[in-house]
Amino acid sequence: MNEQLKKILNKYGSLKEPFFFCVSYDLSKFYVKALKDLPKEISFEINDKVSSKITKKQKIEKYPISYEEYKIKFDFIQEQIKSGNSYLLNLTSKTQIDPELTLDEIYENANAKFKLKFFDEFVCFSPEKFIEIKKNKIFTYPMKGTIDSKIPNAEAKILGDIKEMAEHTMVVDLLRNDLGIVSNKIRVDKFRYIDKINAGDKKLLQVSSKISGHLNDDWHGKIGDILTSILPAGSITGTPKKKTVQILKEIEGFNRDYYTGVFGVYDGKSLDSSVMIRFIEKDSNGNFYYKSGGGITCDSNAASEYEELIDKIYLPF
Repeated sequence: MNEQLKKILNKYGSLKEPFFFCVSYDLSKFYVKALKDLPKEISFEINDKVSSKITKKQKIEKYPISYEEYKIKFDFIQEQIKSGNSYLLNLTSKTQIDPELTLDEIYENANAKFKLKFFDEFVCFSPEKFIEIKKNKIFTYPMKGTIDSKIPNAEAKILGDIKEMAEHTMVVDLLRNDLGIVSNKIRVDKFRYIDKINAGDKKLLQVSSKISGHLNDDWHGKIGDILTSILPAGSITGTPKKKTVQILKEIEGFNRDYYTGVFGVYDGKSLDSSVMIRFIEKDSNGNFYYKSGGGITCDSNAASEYEELIDKIYLPF
């Protein structure tokens, strides 16, 4: 399947044909379409800010897994870390919700940098850029570390937190290595800066870094090679990536599908893309599910991570 995806992306890139792409977490599913042929059932916005038309606070009923269930998964991961199989794992969960809105309404009103409505299957409103390519340079912006902005001295607290620093540093190192597979002259341009995220009734601070590398002039015809070489994204898997992906598959207990995959656009000159987090899907019975999670290290606290998983279930209005 990777080969088929790679071939299609390389073909569009070599023709300098603008296209949209959406790739699932494990690369087993993908959708690639020339922009001129994109169906109206797909809507997206990239690097944009949209003001919500909804004026009243929108409730979202959440039915998460119990803390006891979560703790079993958390403890399994801690055992894997103690055994040296992984150092950082992004544990995610699937939560049934009642948003009292349609996918169209959620998409239209979501205030986020990256938005996608994919047919009547899912909507995502992600704050996280994946890779950006412009003028023969590739950039990635790993996002790892979240705190409620209302906490006193929130910014200083999260930037000074040793556990958060270790987790973020591991992801930056992983993404540096990933960019090293497809480019050269890798550098961390900006380390641990703060992004402000509108999370419904909360404002969250999230910690990001900026990493860059240089590509050859012929990168347009190698878009497929570039993407398939560095997917899945390091920020939503962990390190070492291959073993961590196996552990997560064993313990998460649900199919991530398009959640934590990537979507993006190539305009004939440059490419921009996002990691599909903050994700609501609708099943064939009309039930809504929100997929969310967070990074776990040896210093993580189960109760705090469980709370973060639930905090990340929100409508960004």
